[in-house]
Amino acid sequence: MDIPASVTQLLRHAIEEDIGHGDVTSSLIIPEESEARALFIAKGNFVLAGFPFARLVFQVLDQSVSFQTFHAEGTKVRRGDVLGEVAGKTRLLLAGERTSLNILQRLSGIATLTSQFVDAVSGTKARIVDTRKTTPCHRFMEKYAVRMGGGVNHRFGLFDGILIKDNHIEAVGGIREAVSLAKAGHHLAKIEVEVENLKDLEEALSAKADIIMLDNMSVQDMAEAVKITDGRVALEASGNVTLDNVRQIAATGVDMISIGALTHSVTAADISLKIVR
Repeated sequence: MDIPASVTQLLRHAIEEDIGHGDVTSSLIIPEESEARALFIAKGNFVLAGFPFARLVFQVLDQSVSFQTFHAEGTKVRRGDVLGEVAGKTRLLLAGERTSLNILQRLSGIATLTSQFVDAVSGTKARIVDTRKTTPCHRFMEKYAVRMGGGVNHRFGLFDGILIKDNHIEAVGGIREAVSLAKAGHHLAKIEVEVENLKDLEEALSAKADIIMLDNMSVQDMAEAVKITDGRVALEASGNVTLDNVRQIAATGVDMISIGALTHSVTAADISLKIVR
């Protein structure tokens, strides 16, 4: 995987934020020549994601640091599993410990929650997709974690997909007007329109939208929307999706279910980094 320079720079800033003008504790008690190795250990059951970025943290600190992983990204690991090993100057291992763990724990948390949603809709045609509700500047990493959990990425940003939402519609006066303007200005990209009721769904269909997002609709209305569209456009369900209701939503026959919680409301996985003699 090619990691963008912007992500490398972000990790540099994260390291600088933590280390500041120097690790006072380590510089006082750890000899400069001391070397060690440390193990990443799972302290719970989760889906692993984020080692390419955790590795990069240590490479930013020192290219000579040795880094190994023992489980593939996207693997379901169990409490007590040794996930990887980093070896090098002891001070450097301690300097990169928290930043690497922060990333690894959060991304594994995202992958784990995504996997739970994917498992919940197994056997249906619905795909679990993410949103732009990501931590600022962490989107590349967080969307990567969604993929490791078996999910699918929605558009990355405002620049790579046309999605006409309620505020766009309000600003120009209607669905038909918004779609017409989008088609006139960009004839190659597919156009997705957000609708909140079946009347707006009919208008989006009439305007020849390519994809329709069913925003905060009841399950009954989603099922009716599937009947009305009859496969003519792809349907995305969105809004207030939980593990308790996602199966019911998928059963309506929608093509995608987008879930902001995948990236904005996750519980970090529990992982430790332990120095071993």
